[in-house]
Amino acid sequence: MKEKNDFFDQVYQVVRLIPKGRVTSYGAIAKYLGAAKSSRVVGYAMNASHVMEGIPAHRVVNRNGLLTGKMHFETSDAMQNALEAEGIKVKENQIQNFEKVFWNPMEELEI
Repeated sequence: MKEKNDFFDQVYQVVRLIPKGRVTSYGAIAKYLGAAKSSRVVGYAMNASHVMEGIPAHRVVNRNGLLTGKMHFETSDAMQNALEAEGIKVKENQIQNFEKVFWNPMEELEI
């Protein structure tokens, strides 16, 4: 079980670096961590993060910019509200101008 916890901790380290007003995807985080096929595990980590402080889980969406994790927040609109508070436009659970606000850790962070 330690390996999963270590991976979750690595995910949280990356998520904490996502700037306000930007979003990334489960897959982009997995790829950055050298586990490209583990986007689902990144999703599990994000789901587990809701009991922790300081992890902006609302900034992690699916590869198409959909708010697929919104059901894991306190209310069904909490994720969208948090994103909109940071200036990100959301329409029908879809990030608008997704390419413009997408934060790619492979490009933004030094490996």
